[in-house]
Amino acid sequence: MSGILYIVATPIGNLKDMTLRSLEILESVDWIGCEDTRHSRPLLQHYAINKPLISVHDHNEQARAEQLLIKLQAGENGALISDAGTPLISDPGYVLVKYLREHAIEVVPLPGPSAIICALSAAGMATDRFSFEGFLPAKTQKKVNVLQNVITEPRTMVFYESPHRIMATLATMVEVFGEERKVTVAKELTKQFERFITGSLQFIVAELTEHSDWVRGEFVIIVSGYQAPKVEAVEFEPLMLLLIEQGLPVKQISEIVAKHHGVKKKLVYQMVLDRQK
Repeated sequence: MSGILYIVATPIGNLKDMTLRSLEILESVDWIGCEDTRHSRPLLQHYAINKPLISVHDHNEQARAEQLLIKLQAGENGALISDAGTPLISDPGYVLVKYLREHAIEVVPLPGPSAIICALSAAGMATDRFSFEGFLPAKTQKKVNVLQNVITEPRTMVFYESPHRIMATLATMVEVFGEERKVTVAKELTKQFERFITGSLQFIVAELTEHSDWVRGEFVIIVSGYQAPKVEAVEFEPLMLLLIEQGLPVKQISEIVAKHHGVKKKLVYQMVLDRQK
């Protein structure tokens, strides 16, 4: 029988966040695939786990997938870990997992640390629906283009960012989303200097500018979803009344007013009916 590849999440900061099941699996497999063997070795040594390490990163993943398939088909069991958090989430592994599944290899995920979920759970932002956007492009114009594509996204959006790019990214968000968009920035999650900052983008930029020592560690940026501004009836009432006086049908009035003022037709339709009572 073919072996199993286990997807094992690793701590994002606090080593005590390693689960008992993850430790049992890592102790039992024949080898461990990791993004950077130099980074993963200290973690495994901390738990006295001594297994062969195989590098699996962006530049060798396809070749590694073919090599690991042979091992798994021979009955070996393996594990895939990331430098921190859950593999495949802004980390290598997609090519490998897709390739193995195409060749009928069982892939078993083990739940564990994830910066996205960790940040969302304590941010006080809407979590019923959210989208994960990962890292934004480094170049400003490409970053602007990506953000403009999600400017009216109604779901909460989650981004990752590094300390040396956080201020530039927040400045670009101000440019695209506006100063008042609500945001939570979470830094150094599960570590000694973990911090959550919530407020408008303008407030967040001011706080990090004033406290430059906070601009350290990895960041999770949680941006509130787009909410269309409420339009007061007084804004479209003059046009609505004019059309009513001209004797236009209710449906036509609602369509004209809605298109001109960018409001919902149902709202105008109901107001016209109320006026005609």
